[in-house]
Amino acid sequence: MLDLLGRSLLDYQKGDRSDDVHVETNISEREILFRSHFFRSFSQMIPLEQLALTKAQGRVLDVGAGTGSHVLYLQEKGLDVVALDISAFAVEVCKLRGVKQAVCADVLDYNGKFDTILMLMNGIGVCQKLSKIDLYLQKLKSLLTPTGQILATSTDIIYMFDQDEDGGYIVPIAEDADYYGELTYTISYKGKKDSFPWLFLDYNTLQNAAYHNGLSCELQQEGDAFNYLAKLQIDQ
Repeated sequence: MLDLLGRSLLDYQKGDRSDDVHVETNISEREILFRSHFFRSFSQMIPLEQLALTKAQGRVLDVGAGTGSHVLYLQEKGLDVVALDISAFAVEVCKLRGVKQAVCADVLDYNGKFDTILMLMNGIGVCQKLSKIDLYLQKLKSLLTPTGQILATSTDIIYMFDQDEDGGYIVPIAEDADYYGELTYTISYKGKKDSFPWLFLDYNTLQNAAYHNGLSCELQQEGDAFNYLAKLQIDQ
């Protein structure tokens, strides 16, 4: 994988903003990806992110930390927080921005114990496919302290599909997908293309998966774009 997204974010951090980044999925058209979105301050974040950050406590792991915006806010609040990202370029951005603990690794290969695990900006997407949700939830569960919490956001993208006369959704699922929320993203940057899978999960499906893996799941807040924040904990 070329990791064009991570490379573009590092270029942006270093002041190279001459080339636009374009993004498209298998169900949406090509559009410009505004990299400034990854460098927002707390006041610029959506309410779901702000709520999650105010609920973070103890030792914190930010899975898919990206440029470290969430981590920087929590650092300022005095929390012990680790930024984890599979992109070496993103981790370099984190360090350049002042993140004290930034680790380049796949969460499946990472170990430790945390009171709060953050998965923001549709962070459930790191699971890639519905068939992998059990694998990831079991791993995340192993990273939690007994009373720890996972604060995760995702979006029910059913709204992106057409409806029939009866109000039902017409969902043409891709041949290599088992669920309508399994998308393939394609990033275009500086004449190159890079694709990766991402999972958008409706709340009921997440809740069922959590219960199946010995986790409670509580809806914390719904956003205004079919998105939501959920809290998962080890079922006592």
